[in-house]
Amino acid sequence: VQLQASGGGLVQAGGSLRLSCRISGRPFSNYAVGWYRQAPGKQREWVAVISRDSFTRYRDSVKGRFAISRDNAKNTVYLQMNSLKTEDTAVYYCNSDLVFGAVEEGFRTFGFWGQGTQVTVSS
Repeated sequence: VQLQASGGGLVQAGGSLRLSCRISGRPFSNYAVGWYRQAPGKQREWVAVISRDSFTRYRDSVKGRFAISRDNAKNTVYLQMNSLKTEDTAVYYCNSDLVFGAVEEGFRTFGFWGQGTQVTVSS
């Protein structure tokens, strides 16, 4: 399996970025996908998850600012991030699992992660 996250960069507070995650090596449309982030010195945390039926959930701190979506034809999940804050600065990762609950709560047991993409929000 390959997990290719891209789209990160440096942006001022209040700005926007759209991250992309392309997953190959598994039947993408059957999988729930999550976006996660890890800031320096902190544990990895989940940010947003989307089921194979496009049901979505968000952590409280990003609700109303971030939107997760998927394009099964492109094996890609997106994370639209608006009204970015300095506390959103982190390396963002994606991952997937057949079980929705696993991407939301069980991600710390995942044995493989891609390189992630750096998001830096300046004040």
